[in-house]
Amino acid sequence: QVQLVESGGGLVQAGGSLTLSCAASGSIFGLVHMGWYRQVPGKQREFVAVITSGGGGTTNYADSVKDRFTISRDNAKMYLQMDSLKPEDTAVYYCNAVGITPQGRDDYWGQGTQVTVSS
Repeated sequence: QVQLVESGGGLVQAGGSLTLSCAASGSIFGLVHMGWYRQVPGKQREFVAVITSGGGGTTNYADSVKDRFTISRDNAKMYLQMDSLKPEDTAVYYCNAVGITPQGRDDYWGQGTQVTVSS
């Protein structure tokens, strides 16, 4: 089992910056990648960014946040540096971790943290 706790959300003006953190605990050594998703009311949760485990840490971003957001990981903590924020970035941001076992894929989620960008 893996537990995820996000922090760092808040209210910021358009053009500003925020850094989200995700603290992972439990069986983190079996994780293959960690990432961020976001969701607004009435819409499906959408992918934001992902970083793979192991040396190097390959990253991938949604087109809507590329060149503005940066994902990073330091052992049991993951971060999302968000710059040049836009009102459309307003959402609840969720930390995600994926592990692969002989039984299949395990997805873990945090409780979410609200990010509000005012125009």
